[in-house]
Amino acid sequence: MDLTTLLYDVDGAIATITLNRPQRLNTIVPPMPEEFEQAIGTATRDPQVKVIVVRGAGRSFCAGYDFGGGFEHWDRYMTTDGRWDPGKDFAFSTAPQVAPTQQFMSMWRSSKPVIVQVHGWCVGGGSDTALCGDLVIASEDARIGTPYSRMWGSYLSGMWLYRLGLTKAKEYALTGKPLSGREAADIGLINEAVPFADLEATVRERAEQLASIPSSQLAAMKLIVNQAYENMGLASTQALGPILDGLMRNTPDALAFIERAQRDGVGAVIAERDGPFGDYSQAPADEQPDPNNVIEP
Repeated sequence: MDLTTLLYDVDGAIATITLNRPQRLNTIVPPMPEEFEQAIGTATRDPQVKVIVVRGAGRSFCAGYDFGGGFEHWDRYMTTDGRWDPGKDFAFSTAPQVAPTQQFMSMWRSSKPVIVQVHGWCVGGGSDTALCGDLVIASEDARIGTPYSRMWGSYLSGMWLYRLGLTKAKEYALTGKPLSGREAADIGLINEAVPFADLEATVRERAEQLASIPSSQLAAMKLIVNQAYENMGLASTQALGPILDGLMRNTPDALAFIERAQRDGVGAVIAERDGPFGDYSQAPADEQPDPNNVIEP
């Protein structure tokens, strides 16, 4: 594979896909979603591979979509003559062949179990992506959240809803506040949280345990659980989410938000957005991921 935003490696029965834009906290730009789907497909078709691990290089798993200049990366799918085209936007964002959310959902559709290894920031579209995996294991100091709940977005994969009960789902949908890896494990959003020093070894141990099980058995158990959630309306939620996301990116408030980001920088607008809550970049250092925790691919 000729990959520009990812790394792909196979060691024994375990394939590892690494998001590889560490200088930008692995924020999502084209062709990352397409390359991700390609890598998942390659691992799924490889008879040697039994388990897939997804992780991020550098200081973070993924800090979401790169919106510093709006969504110019996908302009041809979302605009006509330089203006937002809602018809094009919803057609793009719901089409399985091109929609980034659906391309990241390839790990849900793979017959092989996917373990997502989370450290640093896992926010916005990064959290929507991570939660599409089968098992999610994070460092205790990671921060998982949806700051777009406050401005410029909506749930995309819907996995926050399906992994949490109503009470907590409403709380985090309305506030967008982040959780540490430890908090996320404690409320059942993710499977496990460990000290960063133990993260890679823990993920490897879990992957090797799964790899000791016959592939057909793993596929059967993954399918039955996935089908139960499909029957709860997962596909409908994932159709509505990206449509609402497009609308929320183009309200008067949202347009003013992105115009200011282009003029004054992303830091200025997120400081205003998150200041009342005192979280994300506005949180004290001990409530942010440790910047010294780095994954070297």
